[in-house]
Amino acid sequence: MINYTDRLTSLMRDIVSRVSALSFIDMDDVLVFARFGRVHTDGAFATCHCLSLPPSDPGYYFWRDQQTGTVTRRSDWFVTKSPVVEVGGRQMKYLISFSLPRFCDQSLERSRKERFYRRASDAWIAKLDTVVHELYHIDPEQKGIRRIERSDGTYAAHCHSQQFFEEVARMVSEYLDSQPDPSMFDFLRDDFATLEARHSGLVATSFRSFPSYPQRFAERLPEQPPFDAALANVDVEPWRSARRRELYTDADLHVRQFTLQTSRCCTRRRSAIAAA
Repeated sequence: MINYTDRLTSLMRDIVSRVSALSFIDMDDVLVFARFGRVHTDGAFATCHCLSLPPSDPGYYFWRDQQTGTVTRRSDWFVTKSPVVEVGGRQMKYLISFSLPRFCDQSLERSRKERFYRRASDAWIAKLDTVVHELYHIDPEQKGIRRIERSDGTYAAHCHSQQFFEEVARMVSEYLDSQPDPSMFDFLRDDFATLEARHSGLVATSFRSFPSYPQRFAERLPEQPPFDAALANVDVEPWRSARRRELYTDADLHVRQFTLQTSRCCTRRRSAIAAA
């Protein structure tokens, strides 16, 4: 069976070696994994997740009365933190997830990027565009998700600006103009049904806690700062400490087989590597 995330990782390594604007990326700092996403449903094809964000400034939740606007309840002070993901003893800085099988069946038709790719035979480039799109989200300073700077030096309010899509299309052209080996990206030409038939199935790396994966979490401050007088006597909601994972390692990765309707665990990733 084709391991789709392994193929995507190899493609990304080739892209960052050929596209100047992405050359700062070390793919050894990036883990590619799969999530389930049905075809013909709404949702992202892929997502870039940053693990290098520092803890947030302390904050708290509060609730207001809808009629008077008065604060009626508040939470304790807390900070949000990123979990640590270590693969092969190396701490990951970013995760990039792909929604399977949805990613495999995307096209340019009626998408925001359609106008940058005019030839009908280039429909599969929608997938290559998505791969470059997620790599472009990685901040050169690795302090979060890339912010897009306008011509006047200010930053766009949204990371998906028109300029962002234009830059991604330009980098896709730069990559293809560098004449990469077609074997690096040929797997993108096939939709999910073709991949299944050709390779007798499709597998991908996922987290053993599937469908959950490492995400930022809230942590109550052990020493609570004082509230101002206006909130000092407001009711405090009991802190509900949800179960969270602060550290993930190779042992938390496994290989799943994806189908059109569902997915199932095949083996833990380290067992698969040992058997390869």
